[in-house]
Amino acid sequence: QVQLVESGGGLVQAGGSLTLSCAAAGSIFTINTMGWFRQARGKQRELVATITSGGSTNYADSVKGRFTISRDNTKNTIYLQMNSLRPEDTAVYYCNAQIVVLETFWSRDYWGQGTQVTVSS
Repeated sequence: QVQLVESGGGLVQAGGSLTLSCAAAGSIFTINTMGWFRQARGKQRELVATITSGGSTNYADSVKGRFTISRDNTKNTIYLQMNSLRPEDTAVYYCNAQIVVLETFWSRDYWGQGTQVTVSS
């Protein structure tokens, strides 16, 4: 059993900052790529940022220079520092992780429950 638990969402004014956290827990052998996705109302889920176990990062063009993804492998946790937030960043943010579990040593995708980020203008 593996769970991803997110925290840190909320309401912020445009230009403000928020930090999201996502911790993976359970029968984990290893975690490969982790990342953040978001889904605005009426839109498809889209990639925000990813980070490999070695620390390589990838960002959506819309957040480059404003968002920073980081990772603490000792805690199986990733963070998303979001600066200069805009109303168009409003969405439910989901954590994703490619996890190899102890029971099977198979890799599969896991998702968090989502956390709401609302940016007011």
